[in-house]
Amino acid sequence: MPKCKHHKTKFIAKYFNQKYCLEDDECIKAFNEFVKESKEKQKVKQKKEFAIVEIKYNEDKKLTAALLNTKTQVHAYVRKRDEGKDCVSCGKAYESSFEAGHHYSAYSYLTLKFNLDNIHGQCKYCNRHLESNFDNYALRLPERIGQERYNNLVELAGIDKQFEKVWNLENLKEIRNNIKQLK
Repeated sequence: MPKCKHHKTKFIAKYFNQKYCLEDDECIKAFNEFVKESKEKQKVKQKKEFAIVEIKYNEDKKLTAALLNTKTQVHAYVRKRDEGKDCVSCGKAYESSFEAGHHYSAYSYLTLKFNLDNIHGQCKYCNRHLESNFDNYALRLPERIGQERYNNLVELAGIDKQFEKVWNLENLKEIRNNIKQLK
């Protein structure tokens, strides 16, 4: 038998998990106040949770904008750096429509997403239709960056899956600042 929260006496419950006996007006009033307080506490809790979600949403928005900004700056730098050079994959003569293609996919190898040894001028066909033309890219890349830097890139790709890269505003800003210094 449960104890009434208002009268502090035992009573026979009519409902599951009943905390008040509801046998007189005082007890009913106490029960109604308890329900009202519970609802207010729930509203306060929901407001706090909403504020946390809103903050997280705004942080994610800033991070998404910073990722896009960094990607735009890095790709612009790579296209300018590789201006006049043939496609790194197929050797096609330079065209102004060349893109900044990744040897190791930017989506699969997050730690190499902005690694300048991993990004080079590439024709649209190799980059988009041949999914970077990986085999030919791998054959021609050491000629462009040197065997030692290429071996280092392959090693970094090998350990990439052991780490989860979490981009944040600070390291994206650092990458953008480094790109500005290279220009």
